[in-house]
Amino acid sequence: MSDAAQFFTVSLIGLLILCGLVAGGMVGCPQYSVYEQRLTGEAELARAQQNRQIAINEAQAKEEAATHLAAAEVERAKGVAGANQIIANSLKGNESYLRYLWITEVAAVGKDGKTVVYVPTEANLPILEATRK
Repeated sequence: MSDAAQFFTVSLIGLLILCGLVAGGMVGCPQYSVYEQRLTGEAELARAQQNRQIAINEAQAKEEAATHLAAAEVERAKGVAGANQIIANSLKGNESYLRYLWITEVAAVGKDGKTVVYVPTEANLPILEATRK
């Protein structure tokens, strides 16, 4: 075989290989695009499922926290009710002590620096001084 024939054969084989690669690319590119879109869709679906699971877990945590806060508030209210009951029971029959507490509170110096003077009357209502000279 001559050099020209050999060159022609090699060139023809190279051209056929090049055409085969171009044809393979033309067939493979759309399939790769479909494959890539499928993977992108699967990734977005997984991300959406994960975000949904996170939202569910956060909602469950808020629900549990609210339940525990409500239980704590009920227990606190029971404690306040018990303390009020103890105070109420201790004040029964102590009319003189209650009167003493009332007088000391009325006679105490107010926040604004004014002093309240109590003058007992028939109805236990104080006589207020309208003006002081």
